[in-house]
Amino acid sequence: MSTPFYVSPQQAMADRAEYARKGIARGRSVVVLQYTDGVVFVAENPSRALHKVSEIYDRIAFAAVGKYNEFENLRIGGVRYADLRGYTYHREDVTARGLANVYAQTLGTIFSSAAEKPYEVELIVAEVGNAAEDDQIYRLPHDGSIVDEHGSVAVGGNADQISTYLDQRHRDGMTLGEALKLAVDSLSRDNNGGERTLTAEQLEVATLDRTRPQQRKFKRILGRQLSSLLDEHGAAAPSEPSDTDESSGDAADASDNGAADKGGSGEGPDAKDDKGSSGKKD
Repeated sequence: MSTPFYVSPQQAMADRAEYARKGIARGRSVVVLQYTDGVVFVAENPSRALHKVSEIYDRIAFAAVGKYNEFENLRIGGVRYADLRGYTYHREDVTARGLANVYAQTLGTIFSSAAEKPYEVELIVAEVGNAAEDDQIYRLPHDGSIVDEHGSVAVGGNADQISTYLDQRHRDGMTLGEALKLAVDSLSRDNNGGERTLTAEQLEVATLDRTRPQQRKFKRILGRQLSSLLDEHGAAAPSEPSDTDESSGDAADASDNGAADKGGSGEGPDAKDDKGSSGKKD
């Protein structure tokens, strides 16, 4: 009888971590910045159907990189958690910190389980407060740890280089246009120090805007509005104007995330989103 092959627990965990990191690094980067009126999310994502940034609840949004079907399942679970907690208790009891703890437990359990591979995802959960000092941004790596971020954060791709670039240039009190320009400039830099041009069609942009009169603060920026911001601040080459512009209402926001008003279950949009899951790395 042959002796079973032995791998130390330390080596096994190191191998799992390296496997997950390589999968995440193959994805396109996502940048999250605080600006004077809230939090802006900017992702390099040419797809208009497979979103990397989505609404979770009134003041909470979610961004992710890695394997699409894995982080989409986590997003749907987060929507259901937030919807149930808001219905059972109160809408104000749904917080980014609580959601980050739920995601941390899920990712940590999967990462430490020898029965399945670790998730190749890295998440950002953000909540906009009534003032800039009340904003919360949490980064969750593949192993389920939680990192409390301030100002700016980048995940996926060459995240270390982008984070260094952002740390040197981000400041408090930036306008939306200035924050968007900084985010696009950081995403335009490659590993060799060169720069490339990103157009509006290659970007997915959304904000949590504390000045928005609606209870739901999440809003996607696209079409003519995004092209105008990019053109005004010279952040990227402007694209052809699109007929789609979500600045006029919330209908498109609701279709992306499944967040329901108090009393709703959110099951309808969740079920629809499940059909689009794939193994694609974004």
